[in-house]
Amino acid sequence: MEVLKNKKTLQDFIERQKEMGKKIGFAPTMGALHNGHLSLYEAARKENDLVISSIFVNPTQFNNAEDLEKYPRDTDRDISVLGSSGLVDAVYLPEVEDIYPEKTESQHYDYDGLENEMEGKSRPGHFDGVGTVVEELFRQVKPDNAYFGEKDFQQLAIIKKMVEKKQLPIKIKGVSIYRAENGLALSSRNQRLTELRKDNAKIIFETLIKAKEWFKTISVSEIKEKIDEIFNNQENMELEYFLIADESTLKEINQKENESSYRAFIVVNVDGVRLIDNMHLD
Repeated sequence: MEVLKNKKTLQDFIERQKEMGKKIGFAPTMGALHNGHLSLYEAARKENDLVISSIFVNPTQFNNAEDLEKYPRDTDRDISVLGSSGLVDAVYLPEVEDIYPEKTESQHYDYDGLENEMEGKSRPGHFDGVGTVVEELFRQVKPDNAYFGEKDFQQLAIIKKMVEKKQLPIKIKGVSIYRAENGLALSSRNQRLTELRKDNAKIIFETLIKAKEWFKTISVSEIKEKIDEIFNNQENMELEYFLIADESTLKEINQKENESSYRAFIVVNVDGVRLIDNMHLD
């Protein structure tokens, strides 16, 4: 596995691969890698000649400086994880100036309103930061296919919209949520939880399973009442929000219609660690 430590090294590498006609699969990360990330590279390996990873903790998508500071970083470990997986041919480790050559600030994006729902309501400017770093990485790596996890479903939808609007020649592929044995969605933030809290947090997945069943028989408002009740009885957990949204617009619904596809979204703070999850509803 090649380790590419700056933009020039990456560009030389990509140019050589393109000359050989290789199809490139790419999944950008912010490090703190786990099996959820590796599932992206498993998907990429099946569909491409070459698989590239990147590790870059993007400062412009954090609204809270303390959250940026706390974000887990261990690049040597991450490189070891990628190398031993046998799934990745190269990893790109850009410096801030490789992504932001002038000012470390975001461009503004119009995602047709997707950015104003859910996470966008509490994290203004977050998706401008996401769009800026992903677009720049796409322009540098020049992938044919790019892979993102469905755990960050809103981010996946926004990246698809950005690629559509910028007319970038890249196919965006969503990869199913990778879960621990107890159902907890794998996340880099989980590293900040004790084993006991990780076990307790399985209630997030269990709640989504219940919501999926309830969605067949009772109203959205009744589902929300039941979920509020579940989390009112949990210690060291705070339900930030639970909602059901149209998958195409991400707009919250109050009642379902037969023609649409829906997804439940949940955010729970466990001992101050913010965990997100979601589930498609039939």
